[in-house]
Amino acid sequence: MDIGVHFMNFTLRDGDAAIPTVLADTARAAEDAGLSWFTVMDHWFQMEAFAPATDPMLEGYSTLGYIAGLTERIRLGTLVTGVTYRNPGLLVQTATTLDVLSQGRAFFGVGAAWYEREHLAHGVDFPPLGERFERLEETLQIARQMWSGEEGPYEGRHYRLAETICRPAPVRGSMPILIGGGGERKTLRLVAQYGDICNLFGGDLATVSHKIDVLKAHCEALGRDFAEIKVTMQGNFGDPVADPAAFVEACRPYAALGVSHVQLRNPVADVAGWARVLEEQLVPRLAEL
Repeated sequence: MDIGVHFMNFTLRDGDAAIPTVLADTARAAEDAGLSWFTVMDHWFQMEAFAPATDPMLEGYSTLGYIAGLTERIRLGTLVTGVTYRNPGLLVQTATTLDVLSQGRAFFGVGAAWYEREHLAHGVDFPPLGERFERLEETLQIARQMWSGEEGPYEGRHYRLAETICRPAPVRGSMPILIGGGGERKTLRLVAQYGDICNLFGGDLATVSHKIDVLKAHCEALGRDFAEIKVTMQGNFGDPVADPAAFVEACRPYAALGVSHVQLRNPVADVAGWARVLEEQLVPRLAEL
């Protein structure tokens, strides 16, 4: 199992002016500590379940472009982009640009979107859930077509592209697709059909085990090898710095289920000290799971 950092809290002790420095310090410290991913949310407002919507929030791909220029090894992506936020051709081109400029370190994180308030605030359409999933599937199809070298039209129910040109292509020809969420009927079916990474948003052991079983069943029905899919999660396993040993033991049964990666929330202070603890006490222990 490995770990990464999810930078989701931009409300810093020294205010908005400190955001660029803390972002840079966190990304460099995470890379030096051997963490494998640096991710951000792709929201316009802070999530109300976490903090007030009026708290600071940066646009995801601009943030990742900044981090790409400061790092050399850590993988980069959104966790995740709502399919409603951008035209799919523009979204794929944006993600591909990040991959090219980071020399192949990006993955394509996408989901069905859920945060109605920010859509209404910015005048962006927020269709019903069923339509959002239809748009998500078409976006996944468009991404695959754009990365295939096929430059002809795409005709879907919601999106029509006259040409699917994408040059330069991603460094490895295509990008890993991460689909966020654990909906059993639609989301996990899309993972089985189109995804390379399944990101589950927490849950107790029984819930995660059940979600993985559902994903395996979808893979079997579609003729997909489940082993091709990386299972990751954001989990509340305690404070990894305050009690590293307890954190590792909390992760152990999830690793036994096949979860191979966990994202940690960013610290807002003492980034260097946080990274040292992860490097010395967490990264090597988790690698053994």
